[in-house]
Amino acid sequence: MSKSQSYLLRGQVNRLETTTQVTLSVLALGSGVFTYLGVRELLDGSATTVFLGAVIYSSAVSVGIYAFWSYLMRLMPHVRGSRGFLYLAMLLGAVMIMAMSSWLNASALAGAAALEQHLSNTTEDYQQRFNAANENALAAQSLLPDIQLAAQRFAGLADVERQSGALTGTSGSGTVVQLLSQMSGQLGGLQGEILESRKSVDAIFAEGSKRLATMRELVSSAGPVAQRSNAYAEEAVKLSGLITALQQTSVAPAVKRAAEDLGKSFIAPVADAADANLQTRQTEVVGKVEAAVKAQSDQLARAADEILARPVVEPLRFTPLSAPEAVIRYAGDFLPSWAGAIAIDLLPGVLIFILCVVQDVIRREEGSAAETGEMSAAELMQALRIHRQLRAMDGESDAAFAAHDDVVQQNQPAAHYPKSALR
Repeated sequence: MSKSQSYLLRGQVNRLETTTQVTLSVLALGSGVFTYLGVRELLDGSATTVFLGAVIYSSAVSVGIYAFWSYLMRLMPHVRGSRGFLYLAMLLGAVMIMAMSSWLNASALAGAAALEQHLSNTTEDYQQRFNAANENALAAQSLLPDIQLAAQRFAGLADVERQSGALTGTSGSGTVVQLLSQMSGQLGGLQGEILESRKSVDAIFAEGSKRLATMRELVSSAGPVAQRSNAYAEEAVKLSGLITALQQTSVAPAVKRAAEDLGKSFIAPVADAADANLQTRQTEVVGKVEAAVKAQSDQLARAADEILARPVVEPLRFTPLSAPEAVIRYAGDFLPSWAGAIAIDLLPGVLIFILCVVQDVIRREEGSAAETGEMSAAELMQALRIHRQLRAMDGESDAAFAAHDDVVQQNQPAAHYPKSALR
């Protein structure tokens, strides 16, 4: 790089001085405005208190950012060595700026979208829990075919025994027919209970589906997100109640109790036939019916236990968030907003690096001449005067030394005459 190019660089740096200051001012002001929008969501109180608090905080942030970068921009490029501490100060200041401003800037840029993201994710959680509760409530419906088949089997055996006496060899309505009809009736009653619970589950599910549709509409509709969040919270509370109701509507506990009672409370009737052989046959058939009832009871009880072993669905509690909290929680979904919020605060650091590089290049190319390259005419004249004074002082010193030498020479004793020869 020639001297003219170095001079050109210095001129460009001087010309960019105004642009640099204006840029720094605009960036500090912009950061302050977004900080005001973000901190306003965190303050609570009257409208005046919130406004004054947000203005004071954002003003302090703007002044702090402007002063911090102005100090570094003025000093760091002109430090020739040992910039390590200044870089450490820049790093510490950047961390402080992000702590007091950048996250609030991100809140102002993406706060509403983050709140909508929170509502959307919460809706999905409610949907999953509601579906799980509905599945648990309907799980007992899977027992309905087995119960219907068992009831029909007992009813069919009773009809066959009544008409043809296929079990005891004697037709008519006797002990066996009454027992089979009784078992069929008990199973039929359990079947009716399950069908009745299905109606209640369907009604609750329809109501819950409406609540979920309203919640989704609140998430995607226009308008202030704070107001929509309040309405969403009301719907969430109602949906939590419906989830609890579904848990309580499950008929699985009733099926288990009925199945256990079916096997434990079975009382074999006494054969009532007048013929001893018929009584024996009735007793044999009653024993077989008892074994079949106990087998059916064990099967239903095991099926009910499997349903009851499913994990209980706990109702979800909706937690409202402020815009800054939502931005932090869902930071991964709003990386561009975070990047813009941080860049507006830390961009002056790039300008400082550029100035440092340019100043280092200028000093390296100009060498010692760079020290005088920026001297003004007044400074040059003053340097010349000082130089003349030093020369004059040097001349007076030389004259004084010369006079001193003359005096010393005059004061020296005369040379001794040579001694006469000894006679």
